[in-house]
Amino acid sequence: MAASDQLRKLADRAGEAEKRAAEARDKARADVEQDVEQSREVAERQAEQLREAADAGKGQISDWWNEVQRNWNEQVAKVQENIERKKAEIDRDKAEKSAEKAERDAVFAIEFAYAAIVQAEYAVLDAVLARMDADELSGASA
Repeated sequence: MAASDQLRKLADRAGEAEKRAAEARDKARADVEQDVEQSREVAERQAEQLREAADAGKGQISDWWNEVQRNWNEQVAKVQENIERKKAEIDRDKAEKSAEKAERDAVFAIEFAYAAIVQAEYAVLDAVLARMDADELSGASA
């Protein structure tokens, strides 16, 4: 899949996430709980696919992407542990503070993803330029 196609896939997924988040506000609690569980499972599968892609790409992608992927796995695990711990809190005051923190965490996750999209755009454009350079040099040496 071309990098530009992957950017379209990313944009589509962001739109889907936005739609699901907006719809969640109008759902019953049990439905939202089910959506959360499904979303967690999808996130875990995606993290595993990312791990596999990083492993398969060793030597083909920059080493720092492997480090980013390892850090990502650690952060995903921490987020999931934090979510599970928050579920155990019953006290109303703690629940309110927990909700506020979860909301701030969600906003930061969105900002992080936005930065990742900007970085992905930069990487795609840089790859296109690198391909142009390679093609130009191949033509010059032929």
